[in-house]
Amino acid sequence: MEQWINQYQNLIYSICYKFTGNYFDAEDLTQDTFLSAYKSMAFFDGSNERAWLCKIATNKSLDYLKRAGRKSVPTEDVYFTAIAAPDSVEEKCLEKEVRQKLYDCCLALKPPYREVALDYYYHEMEISEIVAKTGKNIKTLQTQIYRAKGMLKKLYGKEEPAYGKTAHRSEAVQG
Repeated sequence: MEQWINQYQNLIYSICYKFTGNYFDAEDLTQDTFLSAYKSMAFFDGSNERAWLCKIATNKSLDYLKRAGRKSVPTEDVYFTAIAAPDSVEEKCLEKEVRQKLYDCCLALKPPYREVALDYYYHEMEISEIVAKTGKNIKTLQTQIYRAKGMLKKLYGKEEPAYGKTAHRSEAVQG
């Protein structure tokens, strides 16, 4: 299982991220994917673990979106935001604003969580790259990333959106 995680973690995360568009949700779904795979290993025929894990990740992501869709009721603002041109000036400005907010929240953390959060969430470095950069133990970094994630969630929850309208807190991490 550890070999699968090391080999396919980035692939599974990218699948989950494409579905959710959210760092934290994709990370949670990636963990759920590997947990489900572990629980179902007795039923796996051993033929193609990559395809099997991708299928689990896709199903987990689709289930998540179905649950999230039932919880939210679209408003006019949400509808028009959803149909905005993907490369519009507004979209680019919002993405820049979100990235700046992520950067500011990372800077608000205390060491060593500040550095880990900046590397992992803002600079989007892989854990192996951070290990090579810092020389820290991989388990230590995983723990620090997990704790930094919780701290960032709290920071995002405390801040009000800059554009003055009520929004889902998790949208602030997108981009």
